[in-house]
Amino acid sequence: MGVARKHRPEEEVVVDDSTAQSGEVDLTRPSAARVYDYYLGGAHNFAVDREMAERAMGMWPDLPLIMQANRAFLRRAVRFCVDAGIRQFLDLGSGIPAVGNVHEIAQAAAPDARVVYVDSDPVAVAYSRSILAGNELTAAVQADLRKPDAVLGSPEVRSLLNFDEPMAVMMVAVLHFVSDNDDPAAIVAGYREVMAPGSVLAISHATQDGQPQQAASHQDLYRHTPTPMTMRSKPQVAGLLAGFDIMEPGVVFLPLWRPASPDDVDEHPERFSGLAAVCRKSCRRSCHCSHRTVGDQSHRLCQPRERRDQADQRHRG
Repeated sequence: MGVARKHRPEEEVVVDDSTAQSGEVDLTRPSAARVYDYYLGGAHNFAVDREMAERAMGMWPDLPLIMQANRAFLRRAVRFCVDAGIRQFLDLGSGIPAVGNVHEIAQAAAPDARVVYVDSDPVAVAYSRSILAGNELTAAVQADLRKPDAVLGSPEVRSLLNFDEPMAVMMVAVLHFVSDNDDPAAIVAGYREVMAPGSVLAISHATQDGQPQQAASHQDLYRHTPTPMTMRSKPQVAGLLAGFDIMEPGVVFLPLWRPASPDDVDEHPERFSGLAAVCRKSCRRSCHCSHRTVGDQSHRLCQPRERRDQADQRHRG
C-alpha cells in the first residue's frame, strides 16, 4: 500500500539562498536524497523528485514502507552502538534529516555523543546545517563518500572525531548508489583502515533478493538519474564487509536485524528488499579485553579502560 503525501510549493523547501543561487541544485534532475525524503513524507524536495518518486511507487507501492523499515534499522543500530559504549558517529550519505536522526537517537542516550553527517547533495547539507545550528557536538559536511581521504581529512571530521577511539561509521542506504566501477569494497576499506579496533560499521543495502522483478524495474528507473542504483545480493553485500567481524544475526533483511519486538517482523521480510548488517573491526591480538562474544548486547567493543570502567559503574548503579 502507498502513503498519501501533500505536495508542497518549491518555496517551502528549506535551502539557503546562497546554495540555490550558486547553481549547485539542479532542479531538472531528481536527487536520491530528495526522493528518499519524499518517500518518508518530507517537504524538502522538488517537483522533479516528487515525479520520480510517484513513478517508482506506481511500480512498487511498498517503497515508503521499505524506507521506513530502513530508518527503523538505523535507529536500532545507533542504539546498539551507544549501548556498546561508542560515542562518535560518522554518517555517510546521511541525506535530508528526518525524525530520528543519528544525533537525536545517540544524544538522547549519551549527551556527549558526537556526530558528523556527510552528503554530496547541497540541499541535504544545507538543511542539516540549519537544524544542527547550536549543537556543537554535530556537523554536516558536503563531500563525496567515494573519496575517503577527502571526507576523513575535512576540518569538521578532524575536529569532532577522534580516530584513536572506536567510532560507528553508518553506511545506511547509500552503497547501492556506488557502482561496481567505483569499487565499493575499496571505498569501505578506505574507512576501515582508519577506524580504531572495536569500531563498528552499520550498513543497509538495496537487494534484488526476494523481489527480483520489481527490483529490476526500480533499477531501470534510477538508471536515468545522477545516482544510478546497483542492487546487490546477500553474498555481494557480505563481500563488502571484508576485514570486519559480522555481528549476529549476520546479513539479513531489514526487519530481521535485532527487532525490538517479534511483532515488528513481517511474515514476509523479503518484501522489504533491503539487507542490513552491523560489524566491528577486530581487536588487536594484543588486546586483553574480556568480551569475545560479539553477539552479546553488552559487548563493549574494546573501549578505553576509563570508559569501560565508567560503563561498569553505571551498570552496577
